[in-house]
Amino acid sequence: MTLALAEARAAGDRGEVPVGAVLIDSRSGAVLAQAGNRTETDRDPTAHAELLAIRAAAARLGTPRLAEADLYVTLEPCPMCAQAIAFARIRRLYFGAYDPKGGGVEHGPRIFAQPTCHHAPEIYGGLAESEAAAILKDFFRARR
Repeated sequence: MTLALAEARAAGDRGEVPVGAVLIDSRSGAVLAQAGNRTETDRDPTAHAELLAIRAAAARLGTPRLAEADLYVTLEPCPMCAQAIAFARIRRLYFGAYDPKGGGVEHGPRIFAQPTCHHAPEIYGGLAESEAAAILKDFFRARR
């Protein structure tokens, strides 16, 4: 989660909503990919940290399925990212701050609980929650 928090801070420094994500190979512990939000930089509404990390890891491994990967992200994934996590068959999801307004895992549509969801990772929320939430709060406080 330390790497994901660093990615979130870097994204915030670029003027992006500070969310960071890191994919780890569960067998070796090696970092497969890491990213921070780039929606503004890339002018791409899908350039969320989770999607960027999933794309990079899939390209690196040459497979669309990341069944031996664990994802660490600083904010509860939105519905779009939750569905991508399911499609990628990610083994475990660890996230920091909960997102009652835009989350898609523990809030909102609860993607992994839907009968149409093909794969649900093990979910561990609240990891480094206060630090992840503080990064977001500080970012938005400075914007207002």
